[in-house]
Amino acid sequence: MAHSPGACRAWWISRFPMMPSARSCGITPPAHSTLPHECVGDNAMTKKVVLIPGEDAAPEAFEPTVELMNRLQLDIDWVRPPVGEAGIAAMGNPFPPEAKEAIDASDATFFGSTNGTSGRAMRYLRWGLQTYANVRPARWFPGCNSPLKNPEGIDLVIVRENMEDTYVGVEGDLEELEPINFVSRLHRKPVSEMGKGKYAMKVITEACTQQVTRFACELALKRAALNGTRPLVTSGTKHNISPVADGYFREVALETAKEYPDVTFETLLADDLVHKLVVNPQGFDVILLPNLYGDLFSDAAGGVVGGLGLAPSGCYGRDYAYFESAHGSAPDIAGKNIINPTATIFSAAMMLEYLGYAEAGERLIKAVEAAYAQGEHLTPDQGGKASTTEFCAAVEKAL
Repeated sequence: MAHSPGACRAWWISRFPMMPSARSCGITPPAHSTLPHECVGDNAMTKKVVLIPGEDAAPEAFEPTVELMNRLQLDIDWVRPPVGEAGIAAMGNPFPPEAKEAIDASDATFFGSTNGTSGRAMRYLRWGLQTYANVRPARWFPGCNSPLKNPEGIDLVIVRENMEDTYVGVEGDLEELEPINFVSRLHRKPVSEMGKGKYAMKVITEACTQQVTRFACELALKRAALNGTRPLVTSGTKHNISPVADGYFREVALETAKEYPDVTFETLLADDLVHKLVVNPQGFDVILLPNLYGDLFSDAAGGVVGGLGLAPSGCYGRDYAYFESAHGSAPDIAGKNIINPTATIFSAAMMLEYLGYAEAGERLIKAVEAAYAQGEHLTPDQGGKASTTEFCAAVEKAL
C-alpha cells in the first residue's frame, strides 16, 4: 500500500509488532494473541543469536552482514554451532545435538540460505519450533532496479502460512491410494484408474489458519496505526478449483477476521491476486496466503520491486523466530563475490527489531537506502558493477 511522505520509511521497523520473544522476557503471551509478546525495556538484556551461514554464495552475503551488525555495538552474543557442512566435518552430523541445544538456548537464529546441507536445522527451526508465520516484505525505494515503469509507493508484506498445505510432506505413488478408492471430482473416476503417477497431499487445518489470520490482522492494525492508513488484509486462494481445502482456508480466515472489525479483509482468487500484484502492487498492504501460494507470490512481489536480492524474510512463532533472505544459496555465483546482500541485511534488520533493537535495525536499512540512492556501488542484479564487498563497504560508510 502506498504511504504518505511522512510515513515511517523503514519498512516494518517500528511498525512491525515483533518485539523480544516471550521466552526471553520470561512471560507468557495472552491466550488470544498469536504474536510474540512485547517486552518493553528488554533490550537491556544480552541477547543470544545463533548464526548459520548456509552454503554456496550465501556466506558471502551473510558474513559481511554480521560484521555490519557488529559495527552497531549491540549487546548480542553470537553463537556458531556446527551445522550443515561444518557439522558433517566436525561431528559427522549436519545437525548434531549441540546445534539443537544452542538454538533452544537462544533468542533467535540468523540463517544464510541453504542448498540442503543445513536443511535439518531449517526443518527444526520451522516445524520443530512452530514458526508458523513467514513474513516477507516487499518495498521499492530509489535505486532499486524494478521492471515496472512506476514502482513508487510499493510497500506490502506477504504473510505466508508456514506449517502445512502441500508442505506437510505426504507424497507417494498413485497405486497407494487404490485401497482407499478415492474418486476424482473432476475426472469422475477412481484415482487408481488414472494410470502411473504420483500424488501429494494438501492439508489445511482450522488451528493453523486461525493463528496466521490473526497474525496478519494484527500486523495490518500495527502498520495502519503507525502510517495513518487503513488496515487492509487481502487473502488469496483457489477456492473455485479446490472448494474443500482452499475453500476451508478462505472460510476460516473470513470467520477469524471478524475478530478484527477495524480491518478491511478481502478475499480474491489466487490467480486474480497475482495478476493485481504485478499490475497494481501499490494497492496491497498485508497479503495473507496459504503456504504454497505464499512461497510463489512472495517471489513475484520481490520481482516487482527489483528482484530476490531485495527480498528478506522472518519466520515467527509464539516465542521464537528465525531470519533469512527469501532467495536461495545461489550456487551459480558462489565464489564470485557478486551476490546482492541487501536481502540478508534487511533480514538482519528484521531480527534486530524483533530482539528490541529497532533503532539499530532502522540504521541498517537507512544505510542500505543511502547506498542505493548514491548508486555507485550496486551489484550486477541491480544494474551495477560492484562486488559484494564494495557494496557492503558503501553501506558501512553510510552507517
